[in-house]
Amino acid sequence: MKRTIAILVLSTLVSLAFGQGTWRIDQAHSKIGFNVTHMMISEVEGNFKQFEGKVTAKSEDFNGAEVEFIAQVASVNTENEKRDGHLRSDDFFNAEKFPTISFKGNLVKTGSKYQLKGKLTMRDVTNDVVFDVNYGGSINTGKEMKAGFKLNGKLNRQEYGLKWSNKLESGEFVVGDEVEIECKLQLSKV
Repeated sequence: MKRTIAILVLSTLVSLAFGQGTWRIDQAHSKIGFNVTHMMISEVEGNFKQFEGKVTAKSEDFNGAEVEFIAQVASVNTENEKRDGHLRSDDFFNAEKFPTISFKGNLVKTGSKYQLKGKLTMRDVTNDVVFDVNYGGSINTGKEMKAGFKLNGKLNRQEYGLKWSNKLESGEFVVGDEVEIECKLQLSKV
């Protein structure tokens, strides 16, 4: 009986320690992406190639985890160098004057659903944001602990000073204001 209780206590402690601690974004297995409407008929996808992030978890299920993230604006990539140069200019991100996009907030679990709530800063403008999050789970690879998340949300680029707004002959804007955010993140426990 004592052995059974000891095994249950030990497995509970191991389970609780599984998610607790500091985790870093594994860049090789993560993507920080966005989509925006182009000419009202299609979408352009992009991502940031250089980024880093840290998650400090206090529980196995990551509820209440503190999240910090920074992306290097100059690393924006839409698979079109001319467009990427335009995005780095003052019409959009102004990578020279505002070299990073940052986020600081918390992962919140309600029932079985997760949200990431916090403050996003772009072009020196900070706004409150909420993103839906899917927690894919955690695993011990034998070498390290890994956790997976997928994040989705929307924001209005105008609210961050990305105001370039040329119009088509029809009067429609070339670039939509609403930006869809999609991030696929794999974390490694430090």
